[in-house]
Amino acid sequence: RRVSSVLNRDVKHFGKQHLFDGSEETCWNSDQGTSQWVTLDFPRPVRVSELHIQFQGGFSSRLCTLEGCRTGEELVKISELYPQDSHAMQISFPRTMMGLHRFQVEETVLDKLKITFGSSTDFFGRVVVYHLGVLGERL
Repeated sequence: RRVSSVLNRDVKHFGKQHLFDGSEETCWNSDQGTSQWVTLDFPRPVRVSELHIQFQGGFSSRLCTLEGCRTGEELVKISELYPQDSHAMQISFPRTMMGLHRFQVEETVLDKLKITFGSSTDFFGRVVVYHLGVLGERL
């Protein structure tokens, strides 16, 4: 996994490892800029079917673009998501249920996934993510 930036280069407190550590106390905090991103390389092909993401309200993204590819291929756009500016967990289904905002992700097989946070709700373009989950099936 790779990220576009880390706030003040403070990897210990705001690094990419916090995207997946399951702690409600830690987060990935990007530095400022117009477009932030996270790239995930899987050791073998996966069929991605869901995306779970939890931003910090005020530091979320109005537009998330998902791109993916197989090894040796170029990234292609899979989906565009329009998350809420909220601290609530958001899940990739096209309906609202139990207070969770849900949005559509087209199921696809890939080895690499890139999530671009195109339009931050923060004036300086920072994005804060407490939880990122990519669900699917290993092939």
